[in-house]
Amino acid sequence: MLHIIKLVVGCTTLDELAAWMQRGERVEGYGVIRTRTMPKQADEISGQGSLYRVMGGLILCRQPVVGFRPFTRPDGQLGTHILVTDEIIPVHPRAMRPFQGWRYLKPDDAPADLGTSATISGIEELPAALRRSLSELCLI
Repeated sequence: MLHIIKLVVGCTTLDELAAWMQRGERVEGYGVIRTRTMPKQADEISGQGSLYRVMGGLILCRQPVVGFRPFTRPDGQLGTHILVTDEIIPVHPRAMRPFQGWRYLKPDDAPADLGTSATISGIEELPAALRRSLSELCLI
């Protein structure tokens, strides 16, 4: 099993992300995230891995990955749709520097779900800047 991680641009809260996913593009009934390249290890991610989302400099949540589908971009080039479920699972926030595209994320390096070992409830409701500061201080 393997995960991937990708930045969310223009969205800073889980509620905003959920709204985006509901009114965004759908393929085969699933939410779609567009990217340029197909992961070479797509088989290790599809159906078992998750897409971890970075918002405001923090990894804040994950969405289970259903699969990958090629599509033709408006410029005529081939792109990839990452198909995800509508379930947005909050994770323990972790600081992450900006990067382009997506990256692989090994299960051992992935942050734990908030529901499984959280001692602080409502952390996802805090402003992104405060979550980042608390994370940098290793308080969350």
